[in-house]
Amino acid sequence: MSDHAQPDRLFDTVLVANRGEIARRVIRTLRRLGIRSVAVYSDADAGAPHVREADVAVRIGPAPATASYLDVDAVVAAARESGADAVHPGYGFLSENVAFARACADAGIVFIGPGERALEIMGDKIRAKDHVAAHDVPTVPGFSAVGMTDGEIATAAEATGFPLLVKPSAGGGGKGMQIVRSAAALPDALATARRVAAAAFGDDALLLERLIERPRHIEVQVLADGHGHVVHLGERECTLQRRHQKVIEEAPSPVVDAVTRERLGAAACAAAASVDYRGAGTVEFLVAASRPDEFFFIEMNTRLQVEHPVTELVARVADGESVDLVEQQLRIAAGRELPFTQNQVRLEGHAIEARVYAETPERGFLPAAGEVLAWRAGPEARTDSAVETGSVVTSDYDPMIAKVIAHGADREHALDRLDAALAGTVLLGVESNIAFLRALLADPAVRAGELDTGLIDRLPPFEAPAPSEDALAAAAGARPAATPGQAGSRAGAAWDPLPGWRLGGPAEPATVLLLDDADALLAVPLQVSNRALFTSEGEIAAKCATRNEGVAVAVDREGAVWVHAEGATHRLRPLTRREALHRRLAARERAAAATHPELRAPMPGAVVAVHVADGDRVAAGDRVVTIEAMKMEHPVLAPHDGVVRVDVAPGAQVRRDQVLAHVAPAAGTDPGGHSPADHAPADTAHEASAPTS
Repeated sequence: MSDHAQPDRLFDTVLVANRGEIARRVIRTLRRLGIRSVAVYSDADAGAPHVREADVAVRIGPAPATASYLDVDAVVAAARESGADAVHPGYGFLSENVAFARACADAGIVFIGPGERALEIMGDKIRAKDHVAAHDVPTVPGFSAVGMTDGEIATAAEATGFPLLVKPSAGGGGKGMQIVRSAAALPDALATARRVAAAAFGDDALLLERLIERPRHIEVQVLADGHGHVVHLGERECTLQRRHQKVIEEAPSPVVDAVTRERLGAAACAAAASVDYRGAGTVEFLVAASRPDEFFFIEMNTRLQVEHPVTELVARVADGESVDLVEQQLRIAAGRELPFTQNQVRLEGHAIEARVYAETPERGFLPAAGEVLAWRAGPEARTDSAVETGSVVTSDYDPMIAKVIAHGADREHALDRLDAALAGTVLLGVESNIAFLRALLADPAVRAGELDTGLIDRLPPFEAPAPSEDALAAAAGARPAATPGQAGSRAGAAWDPLPGWRLGGPAEPATVLLLDDADALLAVPLQVSNRALFTSEGEIAAKCATRNEGVAVAVDREGAVWVHAEGATHRLRPLTRREALHRRLAARERAAAATHPELRAPMPGAVVAVHVADGDRVAAGDRVVTIEAMKMEHPVLAPHDGVVRVDVAPGAQVRRDQVLAHVAPAAGTDPGGHSPADHAPADTAHEASAPTS
């Protein structure tokens, strides 16, 4: 809804207390409405797009979120300094923090969100569940563990019945959630959930609920003003999740009929009205896969959701106009009434959103980082991105770097458009889940709408697509002449492009050796005329222009060649013949040897727990160290039996492949920690690192 009928602006200046794609999205609406925007940034985000796009930008602290984006005093001080009369919190960070809302009010600044009562009640899952149950909203069987000993929790868990879902009472996004299928697994789940909850939310209170097997996750978008009006804009299907994190969202749900939609909407509006809600909010429900007409309240998110664009693309009001949810948040915060009623809301077409994460699906979805050498959004879709060419993705924040949202006349049309948009999205320099998203969208169950929250976990391990001939040709032509720091020093570099020669036989074409995504060595014929030889470190880091239609190439600072071709992206590392020989010899030695004694970090991050002490005996598979990066915990496990030596301490920042610990073989075992009777080689220490939420 546009605000052209209003002669006065809603606010003069609004500070956006967030970063990345949501900050950019809010700033777009502020600019359209003629409202001055203020960005805040940490040292890690000094060059971020949202900082440049705002009218004013204020530094609020160093890279860690706890010292910047989560620092209430720093954000309020930035609002005062910039003359902001309102603050939009986006989502995450301080968006559901009642202390922040109170601090804004004390400073005379409008908090663009609900009142303190709604934040307090709905911000605590235990209190929220009890509250809405008293207002006839159906809830999942379970209990609060606040004030209970572990023994009392175990007794209550047996009474509720397994399987159970253990989750932090404060916060959301699936962080800290643990599935417990037996009493024996409960103690470890409680300890992990408490640790993650305390670190992420500053509150280790837990809620245990009956786990509904193969559920669908349905949420309802609501809007409520300060004049007693509450409406809903239909539901969103958010069932496709990995480790409780949403991956694909769509609106409307393919299994919700008109009657169920009305019932869901009524329950969501009742939950919002029960706390005198103001602004945009989302009420989340579990729906049994076999009984889509049966639903249970999970929680209410008192903020804008990541997936709000799918609702914006399908919700229509008077005269067929779409709904800008950020604009409606601003209107409500400024004291205006909703400009439409429930009877005027209708849904048109279908919209699907895919979250693009900086992660490596073929390595267990470990977080990725690096410089974005090239970025280009795909066609025929809305793309809300946190990055652009030249951006740097760090491990300091959430790994989501973009959202791609497609709209179509029906679900099949929307799916096809989303796949085409993902295929056309160019992201070079940082590994992402785009190839995984395309494979997921092509899954028969997804295409048929037969979804449940465990579908992704049941899929076979993801394998990156093999590079096409065009991709290999482009990589061979763009490879650097030498590794960084050695440019021009390799004696054989000048001879590489020349054709081979053999006495008594015809000349053979030269080949380029490339290491692909699957760690396979490929020999690619090289045409001399097509070769682009890079000789300086600056040229190696430079971004290359598109070589052919639909093919984009870039070379990073380590000399690896990134290629986007035929809807897929590959990182190909050129090898000299000497490097290839050493690689083959090393592989042969590893195949004949036992596991390596070094435990290395599978990704950059922070050490949050060391589970052993120097000199402890460990068994293969025991946890040694736990690393946290981008809001996820990843245990590093002992590769074999032995005696451990720890090289890091809790709180240490580690880089990818940094040595964390050593496991020396125990007496009576071979160098790999096996007894003489053991003959089969085990996995490497790096491969023993298994991620968990």
